[in-house]
Amino acid sequence: MQSLPAGYRALVLGASGAIGGALAAQLRGDPYCAKVLALGRSSTPPVDFDALASIAEAAHSLRTQGPWNLVLVATGMLQGPTGKPEKRLADLDAAHMAASFAVNAIGPALALAHFAPQLARGERSVLAVLSARVGSIGDNHLGGWYSYRASKAALNMVVKTAAIELARTHPQSVVAALHPGTVDSALSAPFRGARIGRPAGDAARDLLAVLDALQPEDSGGLWAYDGQRLPW
Repeated sequence: MQSLPAGYRALVLGASGAIGGALAAQLRGDPYCAKVLALGRSSTPPVDFDALASIAEAAHSLRTQGPWNLVLVATGMLQGPTGKPEKRLADLDAAHMAASFAVNAIGPALALAHFAPQLARGERSVLAVLSARVGSIGDNHLGGWYSYRASKAALNMVVKTAAIELARTHPQSVVAALHPGTVDSALSAPFRGARIGRPAGDAARDLLAVLDALQPEDSGGLWAYDGQRLPW
């Protein structure tokens, strides 16, 4: 991350997942990075998007360890105890929709709310969340996956709105939603097999390269791992 100041500090939320863990590993190997803090369900402090109060608690406990130049939110839920992706309207279930929104939209939104004030001021800072191409309304040509699509679309709106607000207080900041592509992970394995995409390490490398190239005027966009700007 050569666009960030030398000795920058990075925070990864959702580091227990495949992409989150790979992002933390890539950052630890960056000689420009002085500190990487990887948070997940079993970290200290813990961050669990199924227990939303943990986000505020973690931010409070870390308030003296910043400021952060890079905050990455690498979480997501496609299926779980409440159900699988819906193919039809008839499959919609309130509990599954609520769980999807909690993990895919509300949790990341609260992470932005609590950690954005800890971003470095007066120098470049980046705050990015893992979204998905299927959260693009303009790119939806297949339908289905109602809860996942809707929750990621909601996340995209949070990112866009946060970018407008942060531009006023952190004019050198970039806020971005990222589409990592299909990655070998527990999220995608139940649908097309354990190895259906790229290794998580490759995805992490590509996503960091995209963030490295973004400028403040790009803030608020949805970006694919190959640098393509995706429609809302």
